[in-house]
Amino acid sequence: MTLLDADDTIVAIASPTSPAPRGVVRMSGDKTVTILKQMGVHCEEIKIPRRLATHVDLGSPLGTIPVDVMVWPTHRSYTGQPSAELHTYGSLPLLRGLVDKAGRCGARPARPGEYTMRAFLAGRLDLTQAEAVLGVIEAEQRGTLDHALRQLSGNLSQPLERMRSTLLDLLADVEAGLDFVDEDISFISDKDLVDRLSAIAVELDQTVRLMQNRGGGSARITVALCGPPNAGKSCLINRLADQQVAIVAPVAGTTRDTVTVDIELQGNHLTLIDTAGIEEAETEVSLQSQAQSRRSTSESRVRLWCVDSTSDDFAANATELKELANKTRKPQTIDLWIATKIDAAMNSTLDSESDLPWIQCSALNGDGIDRLKKSICENLKQHDTEEIGSVVGTAARCSQSLHQAIAAIQQAIQLTTHQEGHEFVSAELRTVAQCLGEVTGTVYTDDILDRVFGRFCIGK
Repeated sequence: MTLLDADDTIVAIASPTSPAPRGVVRMSGDKTVTILKQMGVHCEEIKIPRRLATHVDLGSPLGTIPVDVMVWPTHRSYTGQPSAELHTYGSLPLLRGLVDKAGRCGARPARPGEYTMRAFLAGRLDLTQAEAVLGVIEAEQRGTLDHALRQLSGNLSQPLERMRSTLLDLLADVEAGLDFVDEDISFISDKDLVDRLSAIAVELDQTVRLMQNRGGGSARITVALCGPPNAGKSCLINRLADQQVAIVAPVAGTTRDTVTVDIELQGNHLTLIDTAGIEEAETEVSLQSQAQSRRSTSESRVRLWCVDSTSDDFAANATELKELANKTRKPQTIDLWIATKIDAAMNSTLDSESDLPWIQCSALNGDGIDRLKKSICENLKQHDTEEIGSVVGTAARCSQSLHQAIAAIQQAIQLTTHQEGHEFVSAELRTVAQCLGEVTGTVYTDDILDRVFGRFCIGK
């Protein structure tokens, strides 16, 4: 894909190719209206976006088919060019027939991602927003979709552009001072320069960490059930999964290997993991079992810390688990505290651990299970909202540029602190601005565009 043929009129099927009541063929380019006329669509006098109900003759053997045509005759379209969508029955032969006829009239087949690339070149989207379009298309769960939609709205590019604008202002002050170095005129003090660069470095570092946490994730969210032996974890996973996936017995240590099951909860695709009870390992089997349990506990996004509410050791177990949770918690980890077997609890001991937000439930009769499910979904939604978030492709593409930007800022701070000369500081600030521009697309090359838009499907 090159910029040389960005003005060609392109055409492609824009809807899934599986049978459906409706299918869409998309066209974009300066000759769109001319090609529509050659296809038999009467749109000679259209000056504003219009919807036309018409018929198009595809020739033998397909014949004439009904087509609804949406026309954007000016440059105020998604791609910034005259564009059209042809809607008809979602039959693949019919859709291909429309594409073939448009091709005979002067359009060429679109390449992967070419429509979104044209929207980027027209300034409708920046590069991170363009990647978010792909994130929306590929999203398999609600949290992933929410991240892509927020990135599409500019929640990643706007802070980066703000930082880049601040850097360019600092660069202007530094270089203005160089022009008057013989007159001892300073446009910004070294202390102010270091303070403002340090603030940007901290913000960039936070952005990188949040992008890594989000970008490295899988499509499913892991939920580990953790706690001491015989805390009701196996019974609880069966209740949450609404099926018998784990062996339930009153004997402590029944679960040795981790048991997993996939469920869907309010649009979230979850993998539940029943872990072995946390205890001192005495045999080789229990050593391996505890190692598996620790790995699942530390790697899971959501951890349900289960404590038997009927146990005399409730307070001690809760304290021990709280210490373990604090030691193993990661920035995006969600910890929920579950008081199990509440149906059999004669006297509530939860007051002794009032600093923990206990969710009381019974896997036996279902009490509190709906509240637990709701709490899992609400916490996932809250954490997703608090993150900067990025789609996986953005995290992978931008990592090197952002790390290089942070390194250049740190070098500029060192040079300023040691008074090595503002001409060297200026060079580092230019590097930072270049790196941030590569992320948002203010600075780009054909190679960058190929890497971004080559991952799209045709028609998007």
